[in-house]
Amino acid sequence: MKTQNEIGRMVILGLLFLGSATMNANAQTQRFKQDRFVISFWVDPPLAKNADGRYKEIADANFTVVLGGFGAGTPDKVKQQIALCEKYGLKAVVARAGLTPDQLPESPAVWGYMIRDEPNSKDFPDLRNTVDEIRAARPGRLSYINLFPNYANEQQLGTKTYDEHVKRFVDEVDVDVLSMDHYPIFKPDADGRKGYCENLDVMRKYSLEKAIPFWNFFNVMPFGPHTDPTEAQIKWQIYTSIAYGAKGILYFCYWTPGGGEFPKGGAIITAEGLLTRHYEQAKRINCAVKNMGPTLMNLTSASVIRIAPEDDPATALADSPIKSIDKGDYLVGVFTHSDGRRAALLNNYSIAYTAWATVAFDADPLQVREVSRTSGEEVPVLDDSPAMEGLQISLDAGEGRLFLLPPKQ
Repeated sequence: MKTQNEIGRMVILGLLFLGSATMNANAQTQRFKQDRFVISFWVDPPLAKNADGRYKEIADANFTVVLGGFGAGTPDKVKQQIALCEKYGLKAVVARAGLTPDQLPESPAVWGYMIRDEPNSKDFPDLRNTVDEIRAARPGRLSYINLFPNYANEQQLGTKTYDEHVKRFVDEVDVDVLSMDHYPIFKPDADGRKGYCENLDVMRKYSLEKAIPFWNFFNVMPFGPHTDPTEAQIKWQIYTSIAYGAKGILYFCYWTPGGGEFPKGGAIITAEGLLTRHYEQAKRINCAVKNMGPTLMNLTSASVIRIAPEDDPATALADSPIKSIDKGDYLVGVFTHSDGRRAALLNNYSIAYTAWATVAFDADPLQVREVSRTSGEEVPVLDDSPAMEGLQISLDAGEGRLFLLPPKQ
């Protein structure tokens, strides 16, 4: 039999073990966890005398997160930015503004801090140190780093291939969110959409491997070789990202940046503070995405299917929730829902024409639901042309629609 002293020592050791286990568990839970779909942008507005109105415009356009660093770059400006985000129900990833990790601001509105844009692989060790320091000083906050696109050269990346660059980044820096910027060309003689999808595929790959969300920047303004995107081209970039499983879409840019690279202006708001046509476009598109956001946050990408006009849809869609669809130009994102159901995002790949598709799902039509872009609710799938045979689904150019189906039998 054990003596009273031995029992006492065992109790103490047990308590120490439990304490250590609790501390380890707490350490594991102190990582950043994204709780809403991100709709954000590059270049926050300047904090001038009408700052309150500017942040109301951001909220009214259905953005959910503000990335700081331009309009708010000093500790006082960051404090003002946080207060405005709190007022308008926005989350913020703010500039560090020269502060040490233990001085960084905290607030329910603060998701985290801007760390670096487009690093070279040689920067990864220092970035890991920064991430670790911030994680220790501000547990639960995000250290935000954005990566180059896949058309960056070897000197920019510091690696032989783009895949190697992203793999090393997630392995060596141990981030909580994967992010990149890619701006496809939309010209009759230069269509950059395939490269955009290839970039998203790399993000999807390492997002799934590391069980972290990915976000990406897309283009909304003219600069360099880039034309000024139409609303259909903006929709295409957004819904394509969502089809690949993105949990965040980021406009480049919100406020038109200064400098000689952007002489045409043309972001969502001009450098002089005037709303461009892109403001109302973003407001409309963001409203739909924001409404679908809670459902999107519960989805995990299972596959992405490209159906080009020359493809046989039935062959491409084998083992997907969509059994058949007319020949056409589509992208299909297939997902699993956290409750066990399946989901399919049907995207019109065309940026010039509306799609009217006869669609058959692999489930009883009465069991299929669409996530409403106007309310976010799950609603019955309505036939857009009931006089025609079969279920007709219409999609504006570049648009996507999200459907939920029961588990596969």
